[in-house]
Amino acid sequence: MKKLLLLLSTVFASQFAFAQVEESKLGAWYMYFYNASFNESAWGIQGDAQYRNWNSIGDLEQLLLRSGLTFSPQEWKATFTVGYANISTGTPGNSDNTFAENRIYQEALLPQKIASRVFITHRFRYEQRWVEQQDFRTRFRYNLFINVSLNAKELKKGVFYAAFYNELFINGERHTGNAEVALFDRNRTYLGLGYVLSPTSRIQLGWMRQETEVWTKNQLQFSLHQNLNF
Repeated sequence: MKKLLLLLSTVFASQFAFAQVEESKLGAWYMYFYNASFNESAWGIQGDAQYRNWNSIGDLEQLLLRSGLTFSPQEWKATFTVGYANISTGTPGNSDNTFAENRIYQEALLPQKIASRVFITHRFRYEQRWVEQQDFRTRFRYNLFINVSLNAKELKKGVFYAAFYNELFINGERHTGNAEVALFDRNRTYLGLGYVLSPTSRIQLGWMRQETEVWTKNQLQFSLHQNLNF
């Protein structure tokens, strides 16, 4: 009986928290992405830091710090990564409550070019997740990125480009220890405009629509992307 009451209270609390998400309010994500190779070898590192808000700024949705070791074999047009992420997730509204997540991930990036201006990347990611007060679980992700160069055939300094992505999230385990989650976790669709600042840096501004089983929300995204050499 106690277990049943605990389960019901947890589900109720979860639904109540989700109900506080103001779907009509535009959120904002501020992001930094980097890739770096070691002396132009096949090995390198990549990662990102993201400050996500339920509103424009101040109502923390997530603080995400992620980094991984990459391997890009010369004979393949692919990059493989093993990495770690630490995430603090906030509660929408006036509450300052947060919960922590530690995550290990493996991913493969497969780039290709279509025609003369369309750059496509397929990203396959598998995550192992340790979320505070939940059972261990996994998640599968597939992201299709498309960048279209607008005023040149290559993404070089001074070039504007249109950016699109769609990412699907699928839960590996349905039971979190205190609740059941759907097989479908979420989907993200993004449209944006990018500008190449230099051979190593570019910026993007865009709009992303995130859909879950419980809520749907629109987000602005501001991002800086850098490719570095050590």
